Amino acid sequence: MSLLLRSVPLISLRSRPLSVATLSFCFFFQKLKTKPFSSARLCSTSASAASSPAADSLLSDPKHAQPLKESLVWVSRTKYCGDLSTDDVGKKVRLCGWVALHRIHGGLTFVNLRDQTGLVQITTLPDEFPDAHSIVNELRLEYVIVVEGTVRARPAESVNEKMKTGVIEIAAEHVQVLNAVKSKLPFLVTTSDDAKDTLKEEIRLRYRCLDLRRQQMNSNIMLRHTVVKFMRRYLEDRHGFVEIETPILSRSTPEGARDYLVPSRVQPGMFYALPQSPQLFKQMLMFSSFDRYYQIAKCFRDEDLRSDRQPEFTQIDIEMAFTPLEDMLKLNEDLIRQVFLEIKGIKLPDPFPRLTYTEVMSRYGSDRPDSRFGIELKDVSDILSKSSFKVFSDTLASGGIIKALSVPSGAKIYSNTALKRGDIYNEAVKSGAKGLPFLKVMEDGIEGISALISSLDPTYKEKLLRRCSANPGDLILFAVGPATSVNKTLDRIRVYVAHELGLVDHSAHSILWVTDFPMFEWNSSEERLEALHHPFTAPNPDDMKDLPNARALAYDMVYNGVEIGGGSLRIYKREVQEKVFEVIGISPEEAEAKFGYFLEAMDMGAPPHGGIAYGLDRLVMLLAGANSIRDVIAFPKTTTAQCALTRAPSEVNPQQLKDLSLKIQ
Repeated sequence: MSLLLRSVPLISLRSRPLSVATLSFCFFFQKLKTKPFSSARLCSTSASAASSPAADSLLSDPKHAQPLKESLVWVSRTKYCGDLSTDDVGKKVRLCGWVALHRIHGGLTFVNLRDQTGLVQITTLPDEFPDAHSIVNELRLEYVIVVEGTVRARPAESVNEKMKTGVIEIAAEHVQVLNAVKSKLPFLVTTSDDAKDTLKEEIRLRYRCLDLRRQQMNSNIMLRHTVVKFMRRYLEDRHGFVEIETPILSRSTPEGARDYLVPSRVQPGMFYALPQSPQLFKQMLMFSSFDRYYQIAKCFRDEDLRSDRQPEFTQIDIEMAFTPLEDMLKLNEDLIRQVFLEIKGIKLPDPFPRLTYTEVMSRYGSDRPDSRFGIELKDVSDILSKSSFKVFSDTLASGGIIKALSVPSGAKIYSNTALKRGDIYNEAVKSGAKGLPFLKVMEDGIEGISALISSLDPTYKEKLLRRCSANPGDLILFAVGPATSVNKTLDRIRVYVAHELGLVDHSAHSILWVTDFPMFEWNSSEERLEALHHPFTAPNPDDMKDLPNARALAYDMVYNGVEIGGGSLRIYKREVQEKVFEVIGISPEEAEAKFGYFLEAMDMGAPPHGGIAYGLDRLVMLLAGANSIRDVIAFPKTTTAQCALTRAPSEVNPQQLKDLSLKIQ
């Protein structure tokens, strides 16, 4: 019988008007002769009825009253499917799980039974256990069943080396259907990972309970659990960290992304804010003498989403007091190095390379550079300062810069049409560029935009090629304008061409620290400085005399072009904190209103401290080799911040709004 047919629920069984569940119970309790495994150690327990002797004997007690059609039954297993091995041959076991595959061959029926540990094959013995054989014949995919039987070795010709348990099988003696599938499955769980056509994400999220049964999703969630478990043990057992929970309902503060607000019923017109991070609370824990804190913290940000962002996400939050910068970086290097080694067998460098913010922006145009490939940006403003090419001369006259990158063999790969209105041109436009000037280096000279070529005399032409390390066959791409926009454009193009041309070494593991960030950046829309990280980051003591241009004692950990963690040493003196507030335009009155409790706590003996936060979702995504953090979160939101499963957010009862003194316009 085909796999597709086995996914369709049965309306009737043979000519009898009985449900599968009813038929299963009839077979089970009419013919059951063996005793349960009362002496076996159960692998799991269940609440309520499962802990009672009656529940354990349900499968084999012929005196037990036949349950009604809709009765609930709790059973326990003696083994997990994926844990069975040749050591169990000859043993009787009780397994619980889902029907993953179903096939009939040579008068025998075979079922692959799945639980969270893996698969095992169930076979039937029609002559010895006809009732079990009859029930197994009528099973459909994703039925929930319990099977009792004996573990035996498979015949040599039947061994399945693709299955962890492929050398054994279970000869079923008793089978019970605990729950049948009563509607058509939207997709086949077992085969969807290997299907040629990728399953649409909206379908997966809508039927997330089915999706999480897939082997890949099961592996991702178990990997997440393993990472958290390892980091907990490392922080607590090796370094004496204490896990402390901080409030979810707090107050809204300026800076950062938009807050999710929660109206208060008992304080009409007042609102809580869900935390974007536990920043102030973890610092106040340092003030409280808990000098090694961590938390698996839920955080919330109301911002536009993408593949590596969610409105609610999880941080591994770490804070330490009396810890200098070098000690902070070393402890975190050791932590991540151990995570990669234990979880994936990957050896990361010791120590991690370090680049300053100025260096990475100059060379890569990004503060989270992917250094698995070598294309780097070159500032050529000085070489082209006397160029008559209008785009270049106007840019330099207005205080802008000119940067270039050389694409190996790009002259042969990208046509002039592609460079003027093709995909690579569109990438530049998406980053905000108005165009993409280019030159092609050929054996007999330079080709490209004629006005640009004619503006270069031989001396400057030679300097340009040498600066860009360009050889015959290479393509030189330019970006012009303010440094911020130039870096944004060339960073995007650099990553695009590296992936398109196969320049990325996917076997490499490039990890590094980015340090010495600026304390502040200019917000052009509001015409003011704002904190690049957050306003509680400590400035470099060497830069205190020029605070608006100071470097921060901040550090980001970057793996293969993705920021996996970021932190800083913190301000711990009130007068310094107030000066930082002043630079970003927070008046003393506003500072007192928003942060008065925090400033007051600083005055009561705050120690030197610092910390870091890792994006757990992003870290697990990289370890799992997934393309989106939605693939490593059990119940994520869509890119429109909705839950496809529960249909959240939703409308609420008008009375609830009335209780909160709210009206919807």
